[in-house]
Amino acid sequence: MSGKKKFSFVSVILSVICVVFVCEAAAPAAAIGNQQFFWWIFLIITFLLPYGMVAAELGTAYDSEGGIYDWVRDALGDKWGARISWYYWINFPLWIASLATLFPPILGMVFGADIESNLALTLAIEIAFVWIVVLMSFSKVSDSEWILNGGAVLKVLVAVSVGVLGIWYACANGFAGSMAPETFLPDVTNTAALGYLSIIIFNFTGFEVVCTFAKDMQNPARDIPKAIILGGLAIGAIYLFCGFGVGAAIPADQIDPDFGMIVAVMTMVGEASPIFIIIAVVFLITLFANMASWSFGVNAVAQYAAKNQNMPKVFAHENPKTGMPTGAAVVNGIVATAVLLIQLIPNEAISNGLFWTLFATSVVFLLLTYIPMFPAFIKLRKVDANRPRVYRLPFQGTAMKVILAIPVIELVLAVVATIVPFSAEEVADKVPMIAIFIIFLLMGEVVRVVSARGRKEEFTGLTEATAAERLAAEAAGETDSLEPADPAQIEAILAANGGKPEKVL
Repeated sequence: MSGKKKFSFVSVILSVICVVFVCEAAAPAAAIGNQQFFWWIFLIITFLLPYGMVAAELGTAYDSEGGIYDWVRDALGDKWGARISWYYWINFPLWIASLATLFPPILGMVFGADIESNLALTLAIEIAFVWIVVLMSFSKVSDSEWILNGGAVLKVLVAVSVGVLGIWYACANGFAGSMAPETFLPDVTNTAALGYLSIIIFNFTGFEVVCTFAKDMQNPARDIPKAIILGGLAIGAIYLFCGFGVGAAIPADQIDPDFGMIVAVMTMVGEASPIFIIIAVVFLITLFANMASWSFGVNAVAQYAAKNQNMPKVFAHENPKTGMPTGAAVVNGIVATAVLLIQLIPNEAISNGLFWTLFATSVVFLLLTYIPMFPAFIKLRKVDANRPRVYRLPFQGTAMKVILAIPVIELVLAVVATIVPFSAEEVADKVPMIAIFIIFLLMGEVVRVVSARGRKEEFTGLTEATAAERLAAEAAGETDSLEPADPAQIEAILAANGGKPEKVL
């Protein structure tokens, strides 16, 4: 990602919104009902703020295109670095495939055509979406600023429009569901609704993708922390407003996680309304922007992991002119296409709710990625204590461990609530999801072992000594912070500074 840095602070904020805010996740969150407002506020405090501050500290302390992969690998070694690089990457083609399934039915609603009954046409539209996203990801992120900025603006316009329509609809027709005070309180016995809590947490993830844009920013040390905090709070407010609009038109227990937001707009203004058609078309456009923005970070992480033999070699391939990870992008397209082809299997459980099956599975893999990030942060604070930190999470000791343990617990519970059926009615719906999850989980372990073949020595994580050695080498400008330092270089640098790396600083 070399070249002139083009990202202003406004562009960084907009890129945060474009990466993190996803319109398609508004409906599953709204399906929780009025208690979603409690969970949004609760998770903003207990998950978003700790996670955002951790990402801000690590993203500014470590100038790395490897992002979350590099942080976990530095702390916990190759084994966990390989695992989270796989989880982080595999979520993306599954996500692309899930969004592709939205296109045929929404286009059918817009044009009044029954596209879904034609499987060949359906697959053609879905696969076209996949490979357009792949082609978009070939461009440099700094040259695609218009995609990030434009995507952010369009997403906000769609979400705000749904919220405004919800207010208008409720004033004219009343709320679709009960607005009694008790409906706003959390109901932990409603396991079906709790299964959607993972979506709220998912809606807060992605800030580390922005950290991978650091080399294209004017002042990443200043911009990243501010963008994460301000962008995160803005995104929470947008989601709440959009969720209110969806809930105003459709009772919570009738919200379809696949097309809930689009159906809500159609309910409020009518299928033939120009407002519905405009919102539906703009919604589809935002899906392209969302996938393109995520591809920049996900592909960069996969490429970097491949260079450390934590992912297959094909992911290390890059365009010699732009430096973009084209290998990862092409594999994204191949996997997403293969996943979509399961629609050729005549199975009602697969064809019904395919969006939610694929989307929820991708969410589970993404949430698994963040679980090791918090213990990795604590270890790096300990073993790499001398590293300059432009921004620091304002807690330490026991208080810090308690604050960071809460997001880890929430992540684990969200994964369990999403993937595990808690009633007989949920079993049939979750069997395809569980099957896909297990297949790719086991595949990741195979990939981890195969990718490591030929590696001379497994990296087990930084110690205080190796962290000091690396810091000395970085400070002297003798080594790339993203690669293991050469021992001979380190010894020479340490000898020149009396064996004390802090003198270099």
